[in-house]
Amino acid sequence: CIRDRGIMMMSISLSIVNGFQAEIERKVSGMNAPITITNYKSRHFLEQTPIDKNREFKDEILEIDGVKHFQVYANKGLILKTKEDNYGAMAKGVDSDFDWSFFKEHLMHGSLPNINPDSTSNDILISSHIANKLALKEGGKLYLFFAQQPPRYRKVNVSGIYQTGLGELDERLVLIDLRHIQKVNDWESNLVGGFEIILHSGADITSIDDQVYKVIDNDLISTSILESRPDIFNWLELQDVNVIIIIGLLIAVCGIDIISALLILILERTNMIGILKALGTNNLSVRKIFIYNAIYLVIQGIIWGNIFGLGFALLQKKFKFLKLPQEAYFIDNVPIEIDWLELFLLNAGTIICCLIMLILPSNLIARIAPSEAIRFQ
Repeated sequence: CIRDRGIMMMSISLSIVNGFQAEIERKVSGMNAPITITNYKSRHFLEQTPIDKNREFKDEILEIDGVKHFQVYANKGLILKTKEDNYGAMAKGVDSDFDWSFFKEHLMHGSLPNINPDSTSNDILISSHIANKLALKEGGKLYLFFAQQPPRYRKVNVSGIYQTGLGELDERLVLIDLRHIQKVNDWESNLVGGFEIILHSGADITSIDDQVYKVIDNDLISTSILESRPDIFNWLELQDVNVIIIIGLLIAVCGIDIISALLILILERTNMIGILKALGTNNLSVRKIFIYNAIYLVIQGIIWGNIFGLGFALLQKKFKFLKLPQEAYFIDNVPIEIDWLELFLLNAGTIICCLIMLILPSNLIARIAPSEAIRFQ
């Protein structure tokens, strides 16, 4: 019935929105760390003012609750060049302390760059978009022309190809050994472009960013991914509005359905109401009988709706049979994330809303006269 389908759609909608938000946030945080620390003088993304990596605040940051990892990096604009083509990109230089878990998960071909602290690696990790543009495969040779005067270049080997589905970032980001950027910028080995802070899943980014800012030196600034990518996170917040509207409409539909069911019950049992009143039963007691029956129907609908809804969600989470265009949604299948607390509150709220809706139509019982009700056919 309508109430079963309504509960099913509400639970599915909530699981999809939660999954969508969690998956996009995880991808964006994997490409760009949740919190970065740079020099105040670093005016734009491609060129950075160097920082001494041997700052004393590292241990204090690692002690902050929710912080998982601390790593160095540097950015540099460059041109990727093969014999036939060239392509503008942004190189992210990383050191041996870099957390590769995200790129390992999204590695399509080849292997991750072999970066160790003893020697400079000539490996480069590129995206599938860049590989297609330059007709490259793993093991291919590539020249890096760095954006500076005089121009400098490096010859590197494509160790692997990744794909995250985040179009804008996939189109420009390549990963190389940090020492290449240090050399072309004439930096000492202790100088880096900045620090990245990786957080545990579910950590409060804003709260940790505030704590980090209090710990770092006065010439540095910390920036959370919520500040650097407001476009994506504002878009994700809009999904909350969508699900609230959907749930509100479905609760209204379920309420109308259960009100109709209650009115039908009252009409079908008009004779019984008249007999009960004639025997001395007060209006409140009679109303309780019908309200309890209506609540039983609501709970029955919630149970079946949750069974079907959660069953569908769990099947989608395991088999991923519903696909999405990755270029539009950043992911290639409908994501599922079940928050049991939110699901419980949704069910409880639905019961309460339906109970409130039942109070008004149940007043009809008080207007039924026993003498007329007994003769009602």
